[in-house]
Amino acid sequence: MNENILNIRSEIGPLEAVALHRPGLELERITPDTLKEVLFEDIPWLRRMQEEHDAFADELTKRGTKVYYIEELLQETLAQPGVRERLIDQVLSINPKAGETIIEHLRRYLNSLDNVALTQAMIAGVVKKDMAHIRREPVLADFLHSNDPYSFCIAPLPNLYFMRDPGVTVGNGLLISSMATPIRKRESLYLQTIYDHHPVFAHGIENSDNRYYGWNEFRSIEGGDVLVLSPETVAVGISERTKAQAAEKFAQELFEKDPVVQRVIAVKIPRVRAFMHLDTVFTMVDRNKFTVYPGILNQVEAVTMTRGSEGRLAYTPEDSLEEALKKGLGLDEIVLIESGGGDPVAAAREQWNDSTNTLAIAPGKVVAYTRNERSNEVLDKNGIEVIGIEASELVRGRGGPRCMSMPLRRTDI
Repeated sequence: MNENILNIRSEIGPLEAVALHRPGLELERITPDTLKEVLFEDIPWLRRMQEEHDAFADELTKRGTKVYYIEELLQETLAQPGVRERLIDQVLSINPKAGETIIEHLRRYLNSLDNVALTQAMIAGVVKKDMAHIRREPVLADFLHSNDPYSFCIAPLPNLYFMRDPGVTVGNGLLISSMATPIRKRESLYLQTIYDHHPVFAHGIENSDNRYYGWNEFRSIEGGDVLVLSPETVAVGISERTKAQAAEKFAQELFEKDPVVQRVIAVKIPRVRAFMHLDTVFTMVDRNKFTVYPGILNQVEAVTMTRGSEGRLAYTPEDSLEEALKKGLGLDEIVLIESGGGDPVAAAREQWNDSTNTLAIAPGKVVAYTRNERSNEVLDKNGIEVIGIEASELVRGRGGPRCMSMPLRRTDI
């Protein structure tokens, strides 16, 4: 392709292309003992989860959105010259080591797989049993630890279906997240590899001006904290997962590489699990309308960053999130639609089930979980069309329709 597929200048422009990941074997490798490690609240039922995810993808497709599946893009990327060997090396370099003998055993196993099987191993993980046919010399660890054939040599990535987190399109470029939790680092590594080498992206590794940050940066930033409010204004949450220093570096890169962006609004939210990203408490649903969890409004701080002198950043503390949004968007009035219909109990219950994590597919038209009835009713009363999807299993990973999607292209508005 000669044209760059990436173009996101708003949160609400008609959605033309999106990247998703259909939940797979990695979800069936979650056990009660690993729930906390993999950031899940409960054991999901994969078949039902896939049905719900397919219904989500179908809603997007029938409204004209092109859906790219990250697992297919990764498989196709592995066929590009030199990519397999380099990616295997990178995965092994960040994999907890049990001695060079085990690492070389893993390398031989991964190299023996075709691209379909290698893609599954990269996402679903590798257990000892998978490698039983690859011979190696025994090592001391084999005699000192339980030789459980189902113990992991490479961990699964059950959070990958939340495609918003490892990357976010800003303008004609891509922010590659540096994930806060070690178990999710590989997600961003895969996305960066796809961006650098897959033919669908016209501006990969040869055009660094179209890529921001990077998967292995020291300070973490995640895509769920980044909202492209307008061509000129981007918001970045300072949260449990995104550090202030990372937000500053991202803002600096945006100002250096994208002349359209004029300001980055840093929005600090409490660093707690329930509010892990900005988009779990606040999303844009129309030109001047936002859905927000009311329990957060008196706890946020907003600071606007702009280009300063001599290449530095300039900082302007804002009186409130509402005032920051008005100034950033050049509006006299904005509407903050409180989830739960103003009922604090309903708001807290439905926020836990991602009531404010909506995905806008056009101005005033959003995808949301059907189960959040009170929040959806108040959106409807405020003129927002809600496309409801079932989510009894998808919700177990603590993320909504916005979390599950990485928009690649929207129509400019």
